[in-house]
Amino acid sequence: MGENKLREENPGKGWETQRQYALRVRGLWGAAPKKAYVRTYGCQQNVSDSEKLSGMLSEMGYVFTDSPKDADLVLFNTCAVREHAEQRVLGNVGALKGFKAKKPDMLIALCGCMMQERHVSEKIKQSYPYVDLVFGTGALPRFPELLWRALTENGRVFDLEEQNGVVEGVPVRRDGAYTAWLPVMNGCNNFCTYCIVPYVRGREHSRAPEQVLREAEELLAAGVKDLTLLGQNVNSYGKNLQNDWDFAKLLEKLAALPGEFRLHFMTSHPKDASHRLFDTIAANPKISRRLHLPFQSGSDRILRQMNRGYTAAQYRELVAYAKAAIPGLCLTSDVIVGFPGETCEDFKQTLALVEEVGFANLYTFLYSPRKGTPAAEMPDPVAREEKARWFEELLAAQGVKSRAFLESHVGMAGRVLAENVENGLAAGHTDSGVAVSFPAPAAGRFYEVSFTEVKGVTLLGEPKQVPVKENV
Repeated sequence: MGENKLREENPGKGWETQRQYALRVRGLWGAAPKKAYVRTYGCQQNVSDSEKLSGMLSEMGYVFTDSPKDADLVLFNTCAVREHAEQRVLGNVGALKGFKAKKPDMLIALCGCMMQERHVSEKIKQSYPYVDLVFGTGALPRFPELLWRALTENGRVFDLEEQNGVVEGVPVRRDGAYTAWLPVMNGCNNFCTYCIVPYVRGREHSRAPEQVLREAEELLAAGVKDLTLLGQNVNSYGKNLQNDWDFAKLLEKLAALPGEFRLHFMTSHPKDASHRLFDTIAANPKISRRLHLPFQSGSDRILRQMNRGYTAAQYRELVAYAKAAIPGLCLTSDVIVGFPGETCEDFKQTLALVEEVGFANLYTFLYSPRKGTPAAEMPDPVAREEKARWFEELLAAQGVKSRAFLESHVGMAGRVLAENVENGLAAGHTDSGVAVSFPAPAAGRFYEVSFTEVKGVTLLGEPKQVPVKENV
């Protein structure tokens, strides 16, 4: 069957079409499998995407190596959120030139958010001629087809076509035995003025609830104990579905599945967080008590400039309700320091919100302009050195609170999943997402652990003799 015939008879771009390409690629190798090296940059969604890419590579007959110099295929799944991430990727792509000079048959592929930026993909095309395959986020489900073309056609392959909807049935090669990512939606409709995500991930598309529930059941049956639901704006789940499903309802249905497991989710947007969502968390002990709710700035003026869709007062009201509804809530957030036009007074309002709310942890960022976003064109008169001083002040203030939060656990006990065990020492997390190290004989079980001390950002503990009884 010729290439055009295959496309004609399979006009859809779902996995069944791509499986035919995967089998074609596998047929190229004969008895000797090829080695693939996959490196992921960026967020949890990128990690989840890489698990799909690795699943497709397995279907295509690849085995995996931890060394790019030993690989027949090097694949970088890239991130576009921060300028530093872009520079790091380009530096590492440059280092591959020497490997390929020694191994001319090596195929180098770049994909992900960074490649969806046109100016970046053009730079790769012009300045990195040894890169064979480039594709964006929308083309990820077509990876077998694109790899087949890169292997059999005379020339480089670039595919930056956007994708609408969600492709089901893509194979997954998961990194963890007891923890798993479970994407429930993709894309973003918010268009925060500093953020590149809507431009590289496209519009919001929610997976059908029956597909999410089916995958969750399969994961739990396979022994997974910790599920993290993923979406660029996860609590806007359901808005494009023609039914009454929203994120709170999805959480309720997932929490009702039988077995002992835990649900996390990220990332939430305050404008889509509701009292109903918080009530759902409070009513279901299987849902993590960690809530990541990025506020970004405590200044209403800056929030308007960011196009965030809420005020500092509205954020405070949400947090107050969540804390009252959910005992033991572990609240974390994101903050951007030095947004264009931010003044010292704006920053002080952010600092005041941090002092008032009492976050367990903050993910703090100095503003990084992203080409193609509105904020990149805004006047930015404040020197970076001044912004760096604000940043250090914020880190110092939050450091005190983060340490106090961890120390408040000492002398208490909590449920901890042993995610892995090495030399009799388990690494895991509490139901509120705090890292714990404790002695344990086996991974994949929940233990009741007494917390004895704080070491860095980790709690040390001692387990009770009997693992936590399963909650069915």
